[in-house]
Amino acid sequence: MNSFQSGKYISQGSFKSFEPELLNRLWKVHDMELLQLLSKADRQIGRLDMYSEYIPDIDLYIAMHVVKEATLSSRIEGTQTKIEEALLEREDISNEKRDDWEEVQNYIAALNQAVDPLKDLPFSSRLIKQTHKTLLSGVRGEHKLPGEFRKSQNWIGGASISDAKFIPPNYSSIPELMSDLEKFAHNDDILLPELIKIALIHYQFETIHPFLDGNGRVGRLLIPLYLVEKGILKRPVLYLSDFFERNRILYYDNLMWVREKNDLSQWIKFFLVGMIETAQKGIETFDQILKLKREIENRLQNLGSRSPSALKVMEYLYRKPVITASKVIEITKLSAPTAYKLISEMEQFVILKEVTGGKRKKMFVFEQYLRLF
Repeated sequence: MNSFQSGKYISQGSFKSFEPELLNRLWKVHDMELLQLLSKADRQIGRLDMYSEYIPDIDLYIAMHVVKEATLSSRIEGTQTKIEEALLEREDISNEKRDDWEEVQNYIAALNQAVDPLKDLPFSSRLIKQTHKTLLSGVRGEHKLPGEFRKSQNWIGGASISDAKFIPPNYSSIPELMSDLEKFAHNDDILLPELIKIALIHYQFETIHPFLDGNGRVGRLLIPLYLVEKGILKRPVLYLSDFFERNRILYYDNLMWVREKNDLSQWIKFFLVGMIETAQKGIETFDQILKLKREIENRLQNLGSRSPSALKVMEYLYRKPVITASKVIEITKLSAPTAYKLISEMEQFVILKEVTGGKRKKMFVFEQYLRLF
């Protein structure tokens, strides 16, 4: 990687676009500090993957991880939706917040829809386009070619292309660059560790910026998709948006550092640190979830005949920790008076907390669990 050349600037008349070098070639890594970080990242991700295999009902908790990822990844792009708002139904969101809320919901749908086809549809431009189409469907970017690579020039930063911070390659280069990225992802002759490969893929994708809108969100989605497809994770339980959001300036600076200084090592080290930190936090979260689950089950034993109904409510809350009385009635099939009594008892056990201030349609939050995310 010491001899790496990131690319070149090409005149497009009134501006210069950046044309990155192709990825699909042999690589050699000599940086021992980088290799040490790689070893640590492998260990932590292996531990996280173990949790996804042995925790009962893991999909309940993955659903909340996805909501958190969608909220944070969209926030990087400027949306203002909070995680508790992302859990509400559309009719419970005020009109001024609805556009942001819909973008977050699209992100959730895009990730969920992209993971399932991995069994039949590999990590590819087709999958990336399909994910992008879901992401931009019916929201503010719907006029920006959802599911299609751009046919015009875009730029990053600045009010116009004349003062842009970075100008990606000309649209005519996108088919070749994305084809190269896809070949690199699946080239088993390149003996490069998968965590380094996805670090390079993420950098290259953000440099190509193949869509008119949504590149950042799609680029971040590629990380868990790649890890699942390669069998590094059995389930999508690792998301870097929280790390990128908290280190936003460093994130953008490290991407630009590669392009300007031909220094890939610094970017990969930053990426691996994010992997390590995120995996460790994921492990801690799963530990806390299991501890909370045991505590809740002990509390609910005191409910006697209503315990089975309470457990049904809990199963819903682990997936979506915001609930209404009507939803409790629907889940448990209890009469309204009995359901309200159950809710009252779950409030007394500090499981549910009423958050609407006595409005007609009361909402209750599983606050202890929500706080973990």
